[in-house]
Amino acid sequence: MEKRKIRDEFDARSCLAAQAASGLTLSAWARREGIDGRSLNLWRVNLARWAGPKPLPRLVELVPALPTPRYVVRCGQLCVEVGDGFEETTLLRLLRVLAAC
Repeated sequence: MEKRKIRDEFDARSCLAAQAASGLTLSAWARREGIDGRSLNLWRVNLARWAGPKPLPRLVELVPALPTPRYVVRCGQLCVEVGDGFEETTLLRLLRVLAAC
């Protein structure tokens, strides 16, 4: 005879409460009630996991933060900020644009 599987969380909680009240072990209670003990036990394990403390959300840096600019070039209201890793050729082009303003 095939044993009945647990249908959902409500079914699992009802069965687990009845099993606890019976004083029988989970396997003995399930066998007596015609319920698949493995299914009920898996629900018991998962419900215990879900009831445990929830991990706190943590921030994960998806895109590395830009380095803090180390050099600032101002020309009137225009400003260029660059760090050590900035390419020299690109900086020269930016300075030419600033000089043309």
